[in-house]
Amino acid sequence: MEVKFRLAARHNAQARTAVQIGPVTVGREDLVIMAGPCAVEDYDRTLAAALALKEYGAHIFRGGAFKPRTSPYSFQGLGKEGLEILAAVRDATGLPVVTEVLDTRDVELVCRYADVIQIGSRNMHNYALLREVGRARKPVLLKRGLAATLEEWLLAAEYVLAEGNDRVILCERGIRTFETHTRNTLDVGAIAAARNLSHLPVIADPSHAAGRRDLVAPLALAAVAAGADGVMVEVHPCPGEALCDGDQSLDPAAFARLVPLLRQVALARNGLAAAAG
Repeated sequence: MEVKFRLAARHNAQARTAVQIGPVTVGREDLVIMAGPCAVEDYDRTLAAALALKEYGAHIFRGGAFKPRTSPYSFQGLGKEGLEILAAVRDATGLPVVTEVLDTRDVELVCRYADVIQIGSRNMHNYALLREVGRARKPVLLKRGLAATLEEWLLAAEYVLAEGNDRVILCERGIRTFETHTRNTLDVGAIAAARNLSHLPVIADPSHAAGRRDLVAPLALAAVAAGADGVMVEVHPCPGEALCDGDQSLDPAAFARLVPLLRQVALARNGLAAAAG
């Protein structure tokens, strides 16, 4: 069978890819935890969140400066001001930052402030944007589209890789199905399948899959058990006051309880894999 994603295919690589982000390596045995609010709202609250998350075990801080919202009347993010806040928070905490870019015209600006460029699910098929971030040479976090097949997801990564940027991290964040109990359906099988098909690191975003905070922890644990190299979790100091996605955001205390569980599952998974040969 012809493999359409030649650069992303596992059998075309000598080893699994590890993506270096400052002091953090995504794609090795250590589980990488990314956490932070859906959107950057102001400096003080963002810094407080980052300090707490670092204390509780986060390795990378996430926060949106540009927010693609379903409604044009919803909070759209602070833009450049949000990027400046993220950079200041990184300087204060030492945590690398990941944030989303929405437009080819903003790639250079986002690269100036962020350590990782996120391509959101709505833009997975935005081929001009994929090519642009491929040329930017920054690590890219590529989220799976709402209705994308596994092959389409890997072909989107191929657009970035084809431009010479081999620092791509795949992110399963749930797909749209007939089920309405959750916001999306976390495709745990796709995590294992992507690791079988591709040499690229794979992480999971259980927050966007769940759409409700009571399901974030079990979905995160399931993703790690399935082989995820990391998780991205939305955490807000006061979820009830969040300007976006408060219903799916953990508070810092809940995040603190989740982290050791994630590590235990990762250790058990790695131990079983080692025993199996």
